[in-house]
Amino acid sequence: MKVTGVGRLAVKPDRIRLMMNLSDTKKDYEKALEASSEMSGKLQKVFAGCGFQEDDLKTVHFSVDAYYEGYSDKNGNWKQRFKGYRFEQSLKIEFPSDNERLGKVLYALAKSGVKTEFRIQYTVADLEKCRNELLGKAVSDAKEKAAVLAAASNVKLGDIARIDYSFGNADICSEPVMLRSMQKDCAAQESAGYGFNMVADDIQVDDRVTICFEIQ
Repeated sequence: MKVTGVGRLAVKPDRIRLMMNLSDTKKDYEKALEASSEMSGKLQKVFAGCGFQEDDLKTVHFSVDAYYEGYSDKNGNWKQRFKGYRFEQSLKIEFPSDNERLGKVLYALAKSGVKTEFRIQYTVADLEKCRNELLGKAVSDAKEKAAVLAAASNVKLGDIARIDYSFGNADICSEPVMLRSMQKDCAAQESAGYGFNMVADDIQVDDRVTICFEIQ
């Protein structure tokens, strides 16, 4: 008998993750690299001023590619022309949930003049504990379903013959704040930070495991 068990869990987030995207296009490859280094360096200074360590800001993606612009020539033919080299860099930083600190960080970003897009995500510190609890619930659910099916079929449930589980590292996070552009001119306040009073909802997660039982 093959049964798929589903484990579901409502996880209370206890960490904030700030995802930031930097990008720009320069005529020369070297200039693109210089611009990336300059912008990420400014971000490091911003976070250092907010009490973070230098290695707290982590790069999760970086690329430099030739960038082409599409256009229509005088005969109406669609063509492309080389515009330069475009770099894209994604960075993240995490810290315990604290709306006051988040407000100060966003205010510092706005005042920095670094043109960046960001996403605010909520996650949990102990991801492995959540995943293990999910897996335990999924196995229990499979056993309960198997017992019901065996009783309904008038057969006796035997030992577990096989367990199929696709191990994954799916992230546990929610994203209540949409992508925004953070620029210097949006920092019009005179206070030391933006006032935030957000309470993140529980993160709903699930996982599945398939178990094959012997029947008698």
